[in-house]
Amino acid sequence: MKQMTRLTLVALSLLTALSLAACGNFLGVPKAASNIFTLTPKSTFQAGLPAVEWQLVIEEPLAAGGLDSSRIAVKPNEIELKYFSDSRWTERAPKMIQTLLVESFENSGTIVAVGRQAIGLRSDFSLKTELREFQVEPYRGGVVRVRVNAKLIRQPRQLIINSASFEATAQPEGTGMLANIRAFDAALGAVLRDIVEWSILEGQAAHATARR
Repeated sequence: MKQMTRLTLVALSLLTALSLAACGNFLGVPKAASNIFTLTPKSTFQAGLPAVEWQLVIEEPLAAGGLDSSRIAVKPNEIELKYFSDSRWTERAPKMIQTLLVESFENSGTIVAVGRQAIGLRSDFSLKTELREFQVEPYRGGVVRVRVNAKLIRQPRQLIINSASFEATAQPEGTGMLANIRAFDAALGAVLRDIVEWSILEGQAAHATARR
């Protein structure tokens, strides 16, 4: 009888575990991504960028809900957004891009005092950005598109010095997820380079004018 009782308890435990697993799938509990990717900061820039003495804070980019995620977006047509099921960024896309912007500014060698908003740096300028495109577009031949709007703002008066949009595309060389990620890296790298160069030149011009 005791043997039967133990077998019955084991069977009930298994049934309970299976039921919970089925319930979890039914409720849409996400599975862990099997592929985790990150991108790289920019390290090459145009010659002749001025070395600047002012300080800059990089705010975390704003993004629409569909892009404010660690999921890697794919746009099958002009009005639909989906995601790769088994791949993720290492963190939310806006947070990842903020880190890459800070590192790219540091790599430019033109500005020493640059950091995130969270570190409490007392800055002369802040860089506000908005991530507007960050996806693979199969309906356009599989191209990766990155578009970021940037505003350079003088502190502490919160005066917008200038704003601009930066966009780049890259065609994956080959098939598979790794080819897509390398295209993301190329497109975002072009945008990062343009934002750094634009910010340094615009900020230096504004700083020089203010000192006259």
